[in-house]
Amino acid sequence: MKLLDVVALTENLPKLGLHRGQVGTIVEEYEPGVFEVEFSDLTGKAYALETLNANQLMILYHQPIDEKTLV
Repeated sequence: MKLLDVVALTENLPKLGLHRGQVGTIVEEYEPGVFEVEFSDLTGKAYALETLNANQLMILYHQPIDEKTLV
């Protein structure tokens, strides 16, 4: 995972008001595997900004995936 990757939550985080499947963008990497993720609505208005671990996220792909993409 890297800066500006589009990601989705893989778990519910009810204390943060976030739920599995919600989509965000990585806006900062604090250390390997620790990211600040901005969650925005369809109009682009941010509704959450949280620090999350890579194991709480999955990258979303908007094109066919080949071996080069996964490296």
